[in-house]
Formats: sequence, C-alpha cells, structure tokens
Amino acid sequence: MRILLVEDDPEQQEPLHAALTRSGHVVDAVSDGITARWLMGEKEYELLIFDWMLPGEDGISLCQSYRQAGKAAPILILTAKDTIANKIIGLDAGADDYLVKPVDIEELLARVRALRRRSPQWLGDKLRVSDLVLYLDTMRIERDNLSLKLSGRDFQLLEYLMRHPQQILTHDQIEQALWEWGTEPESNAVTSRVKRLRQRLREIGLDTWIKTVYGIGYRLEPPEI
Repeated sequence: MRILLVEDDPEQQEPLHAALTRSGHVVDAVSDGITARWLMGEKEYELLIFDWMLPGEDGISLCQSYRQAGKAAPILILTAKDTIANKIIGLDAGADDYLVKPVDIEELLARVRALRRRSPQWLGDKLRVSDLVLYLDTMRIERDNLSLKLSGRDFQLLEYLMRHPQQILTHDQIEQALWEWGTEPESNAVTSRVKRLRQRLREIGLDTWIKTVYGIGYRLEPPEI
C-alpha cells in the first residue's frame, strides 16, 4: 500500500516512517503542506496520514482539499489536539480516523490495517496467484504447506508482481511503484531487489516464477497446475 505521511517533526516522522516501511508499505514522507498538496495531485495513494499543524498548509485544509477533489482514500489525522471539538473538526473535514499524540506505534499500525479495509482499492487481506498465497497483514506467503515470512522490501516487490501476474513490468514501472518520492534508485536497484526476492523464494521452490524479460523488465509467471 502506498501511503502519504505528512509530519513536520523529525522525531515523530522518522519512527512512523520506519514502522510503516517495515510493515510493507511504500511511504512518501514529507514535512510541509505545500509539498503534500503537490504530491496529492501527482500520485494516487491508498492512505493519507496528516499532522494537523504543518508549515505552509495545515492537515485539516489538506483533508478538505483532497475530499473536494473527489478522492476517497482513507485519511488519518495526527494531532496533540485531543478535545471532542477538535475531533469533530477533523472528522467533518473528511478524515476517517483521528489519533492523538504521542502516537503509539502498534496502535497506529492497527489503525492503518483497519483503514486499509475501507480503501476503494481494497480487494481482501490476501492475494492468490495459482497455488501461492500472500497474506498482506503478516507479509507471509504459503504454498504446499510451506510458509515464509518476508521482509518489508521483499514483500513490496512480490505484492506488486502478484497484483500484475503474467504482465511484463518494466524497470521504470517497478521504480515508480516501489521507490519512495524523493529517492533516486541506483541503475541496478531493481535488478538487485529482484535477485534478493528470488533468493528468498528459492527457500520454498518459487524462484523460477519470476522471469526476466531481457532489456525490458520482469514477469511473474507461475507454472500451470
């Protein structure tokens, strides 16, 4: 899931960013409302997390603008404002949930899982391609009574491939889907990530499922059952 995280305090942003990334999400993290507004117009997100107080434009204004644009992805507001009146302001602006600082990481992740199920793009808590099952909440795969827990980065790539089975995915498409805004992947970054995922999948005999389309990219091609 791609998430926009807007938080101007580095001591708050960094642990939230790290926890969400470890949970398998691609997180575009920014610290001001102006950049956030631009990204909202450039990219499609499955979840947005806004701090209330931000430089440039506050989270409530961002929330209102996003809803006025007709977009329906869930929004979570983070703030130290904990009165009922403030919560009503946030919810009336279009937020789906409200979390008071200081944020407990485990509670945040639970709220994210719950909000993901409200997303218009939500298709269930697991993906299946042939006889391979990927569990989105636990980043675990199962096949033929074998099970494997993936790291966040490996999970992101396999989820993307499984959402596009039998399709040729170019290096550029994979970079656009899996690299965070503001990062500049090295020329061999996609190749390295595919190699690492293949090594993990080899543990349960799945490494041959990822086919290289030379000069173009990769395709997930399970054998016929």
